[in-house]
Amino acid sequence: MPTQVIMPALGMAQDTGRVLRWLRREGDLVAKGEPLLEVETDKVTVEIESPADGTLASVRAAEGDVIPVGTDIAVVLGPGETADDLWQEPAVPPPHSPPAGAREAGRDSATRAVGDARRLASPKARRLAQEHRLALASLSGTGPRGTIVAADVDAALAATAAGGAGSPVGGRARGRVWDLMAERVTASWQTAPHFFLMREVNATALESRRALGRERGSFVTATDLLLKLCGAALREHSDINACWRNGGVVREDEVNIGIAVAVEEGLVVPVVRGVDRLELDAVAARRAELVAAAREGRLRPADVNGGTFTISNLGMYGVDGFFAIVNPPQIAILAAGRISERVVAVDGVPAVRPTLVLGLSFDHRAVDGARGAEFLEGLARLIEDPAGLVA
Repeated sequence: MPTQVIMPALGMAQDTGRVLRWLRREGDLVAKGEPLLEVETDKVTVEIESPADGTLASVRAAEGDVIPVGTDIAVVLGPGETADDLWQEPAVPPPHSPPAGAREAGRDSATRAVGDARRLASPKARRLAQEHRLALASLSGTGPRGTIVAADVDAALAATAAGGAGSPVGGRARGRVWDLMAERVTASWQTAPHFFLMREVNATALESRRALGRERGSFVTATDLLLKLCGAALREHSDINACWRNGGVVREDEVNIGIAVAVEEGLVVPVVRGVDRLELDAVAARRAELVAAAREGRLRPADVNGGTFTISNLGMYGVDGFFAIVNPPQIAILAAGRISERVVAVDGVPAVRPTLVLGLSFDHRAVDGARGAEFLEGLARLIEDPAGLVA
């Protein structure tokens, strides 16, 4: 089957991407991983790579077009393939003779399936329409060149609901209670996080390690130290190292931590992969590369995808403590304030120590308060006594 080239999501809350220029033309032979086009969002400019070896065909987005995320913008054809292979007719039915009514229903179903397959639609729109048994052929697309996007499916479902409670969706009667719950789930997702925890931590060990780095001529930041220690904590508390996928929460095998980076246009979250397996110096080097790429607009899709957890550090702005917003589809994010000297009790006696305020925000649908508190306690313990992790 031909491989589709899709407008990817390159950052948080991104809905569209603008095609700046095509680097290869329709009919060109392309190799997997070869840059095909440049795409601009409101935060970054990246090159989109070919998903397969073959011939670039069916280019549906012109330079300057603003395309919804998830929309097919071209295909890569393998040997002997044509774009028509994307819309194959259904298989011939078995040779037995069903009743006349069943034959008519089958023809209607097959006709609708072919009609749906030929309509331009984003993958998310197709999935939603299939889940709710809604014919794409009956919808009007608002995307480029009439492409049906998820918002078109949502609008059709809302119109159905407005036309009468109890309309059949997905084979079940949908009433006002169902609609209210759906609205709450949607609002809940859009307004995540759902639960907050805060903890003040003794940061003497972190400050000592930063000072040691300066003596050695290497610059290790508080974010680098937190990345390394969070990697260890997430490996120990795997319930937090998880993402929403296909309607459920899935624990991730890789520990890939995103770092919130402020750029001129807003916020991007490049990802340091396999943090738990990297030495501190390697973590610091990779973090520096990603931050530089973010600020210079050189991030690639692979640099911002696949995160399983995020750290947002505003300490450099003089912020003492705060709560960050969860970065979907992840379920948790850590907020770090500045390391500053505060009066704390040490063996019952007031003493001045460098301290750090951490805020953990998480989706309460995916993890409860006790599990979140256990993770924060484990991270605090590692910060106060890194046990060689940041040596």
